[in-house]
Amino acid sequence: MEHARISLEQWRALVAVVEAGSYAAAAEAINKSASTLSYAINRIETLLGLAVFRIEGRRAVLTAAGQTLYRRAHALIDESGRVERMAQRLAAGEEPELRLAAEIIFPTWLLLDCLDRLSREFPEMRVQLHESVLGGTSELLTRGAVDLAIASSIPAGFVGDALIRVRFIAAAAPHHPLHQLRRELTLDDLRDHRHLVVRDSGSQPAASEAYRVSERRWTVSSKATSIRAACMGLGFAWYAEGIIRRELHGGQLKPLPLREGRERWATLYLVYADADSAGPGARRLSTLLRDAAGPASGPCG
Repeated sequence: MEHARISLEQWRALVAVVEAGSYAAAAEAINKSASTLSYAINRIETLLGLAVFRIEGRRAVLTAAGQTLYRRAHALIDESGRVERMAQRLAAGEEPELRLAAEIIFPTWLLLDCLDRLSREFPEMRVQLHESVLGGTSELLTRGAVDLAIASSIPAGFVGDALIRVRFIAAAAPHHPLHQLRRELTLDDLRDHRHLVVRDSGSQPAASEAYRVSERRWTVSSKATSIRAACMGLGFAWYAEGIIRRELHGGQLKPLPLREGRERWATLYLVYADADSAGPGARRLSTLLRDAAGPASGPCG
């Protein structure tokens, strides 16, 4: 790494003079003498072989080269401040990165709101979000790939707390042939139509009764694709009501009038990979999720 010829303090002097408008005003603003600032600027000009300021009356005005140096120096000082603040957080035990797995049936809007609030409190913390399905969530926990998970089941060797109950409803587009029957539907009716299923993200998918509703299946990798296909009238599915609330309210999807099984329920759990070593970021997100999930549970979960 090449050794820097200009010190951070000299760059601070340059920024201070630019922002204060004069050596005297800058000296008062940062509690340095005007001669100290003048010396720092002279050193920059000497070491770099260019003029940073030209004097117009009692004001120091940036040259074209000085304007470029000022912008880069300002960014350098900002970054040095961020590095120092991050070091303070690390010394206090804050994790630099938070890894989260979240089952796709957890309401996306609620999750993003919690992550946004977390980032306001921990602005330097990076977040890795794994949007997982069934066995994929458990795998991420057991492999140590995440610090916290919103999971539909608790893997052996882990402990977790119930976070939210999720209501699933069978739905299809209003123009889907199942709705055109205009009567209560049975599972036999469903077997003649395409079932849209989101693929288990685990390497060893868990068995699910959902796969046995119809042999006419499309298996996709994302909930967005499944929802889009349903809105186009290409199939039906059981969806967590919270993730299709916009489509329901907009009339793009409509609950199927099943005689039995028109709704299903699942419980999502909040699981630490290692509760004893969880950092302040993971613990804060856990609190935010619990607080947010309370009023979101029930029929609109």
